[in-house]
Amino acid sequence: MINLKNMAVLLFSLVVPGLAIAQTEVLYNGIHLPEQWPPRYTEPQKAQDMPIPYLEQKPGVIPVNVGRQLFVDSFLIAEVIRFGQFEATSMADETILAMRQLCRYRDSVVSSGTEIKLRISTIMEQIFPEYGKQFSSLWLGTSMGILEKYLTPENIQNAPIDELFEIIKDKSHNKLTIKKSVSIKDAAADTFGIKIAQDAFAFQLKQLIDRLNFLNEQLEALDHEILSYYEKFDCYLHTIPGIGMIAAATILAEIGDIHRFKNSSALVTFAGIDPTVRQSGEFNSIHNHMSKRGSPYLRHAIFLAATTCSFHNSPLNAYYKKKREQGKHHLTATGAVARKLTTVIYAVLRNGKPYEPKSFC
Repeated sequence: MINLKNMAVLLFSLVVPGLAIAQTEVLYNGIHLPEQWPPRYTEPQKAQDMPIPYLEQKPGVIPVNVGRQLFVDSFLIAEVIRFGQFEATSMADETILAMRQLCRYRDSVVSSGTEIKLRISTIMEQIFPEYGKQFSSLWLGTSMGILEKYLTPENIQNAPIDELFEIIKDKSHNKLTIKKSVSIKDAAADTFGIKIAQDAFAFQLKQLIDRLNFLNEQLEALDHEILSYYEKFDCYLHTIPGIGMIAAATILAEIGDIHRFKNSSALVTFAGIDPTVRQSGEFNSIHNHMSKRGSPYLRHAIFLAATTCSFHNSPLNAYYKKKREQGKHHLTATGAVARKLTTVIYAVLRNGKPYEPKSFC
């Protein structure tokens, strides 16, 4: 770990040629600390090449999560160009690569669907703000069936009660009664939404709903294709509580070969859910944020699974409650669950066995 003092020594050793420093301590990476601080240097008496101590005394591996990669790039470039020391990069398995492409494409399709839903919600708030209160969710099959058929509150108000009830009965699988039809028609008659330009709003809604239906069809086909790839692997990520089949496929596609990671901490760093390190001299910050390095797709999938684990019956639910009882913010507690979940993912992939429940408290 390099503190502020050590960082200054590194910079001085690079910039000032012919430095004469009394050396008393050698860091783990081969950098010498000066005996006196601030250090004093002897002025060079003649022109000479600037020494490159970080190539002559090559440091060991500097962890990327310390936030200071001062010479990492220089080492890589020097080894490849000057010494020819490089390692061949192996390409990902073709099946893994194909599944990764599909999972990332699926993420973009879901994002497009979310944007369309926001637009539909905005229009409904303008022309029929009471409609959303009629259902637990605007996106239920019953709600969308009515919207797709009538589009505006005026059309709903003028619709025959029997026709409206047939749609409700069909979409809700006979769970809703005719009282719901009456309630919706009354709300449409008494709405305080915008009364003008109804044709324009109806046109927008029609196109948005058609696009949403098309994206839902795409998602269904995508899920089927992704699962066909996932089933080719002897993978048990879907046995972990909170991780479904599609989430498991996404996580596996982003991780690839688990043997690339020497331990679960390396996987946590790769996912970018490790805390950042903030240091200055002897100061170590305890209020750090998530680093968000690595694959955003992997981090998103793990965080969604962690959120599911936090609020549903799973071994990690007790761990989430423990963090909340300690006074942690919801997002901080969920982040802790995500890190713990990542260690479980690492163990399941490494062992090649189904998940075995255990306590995390």
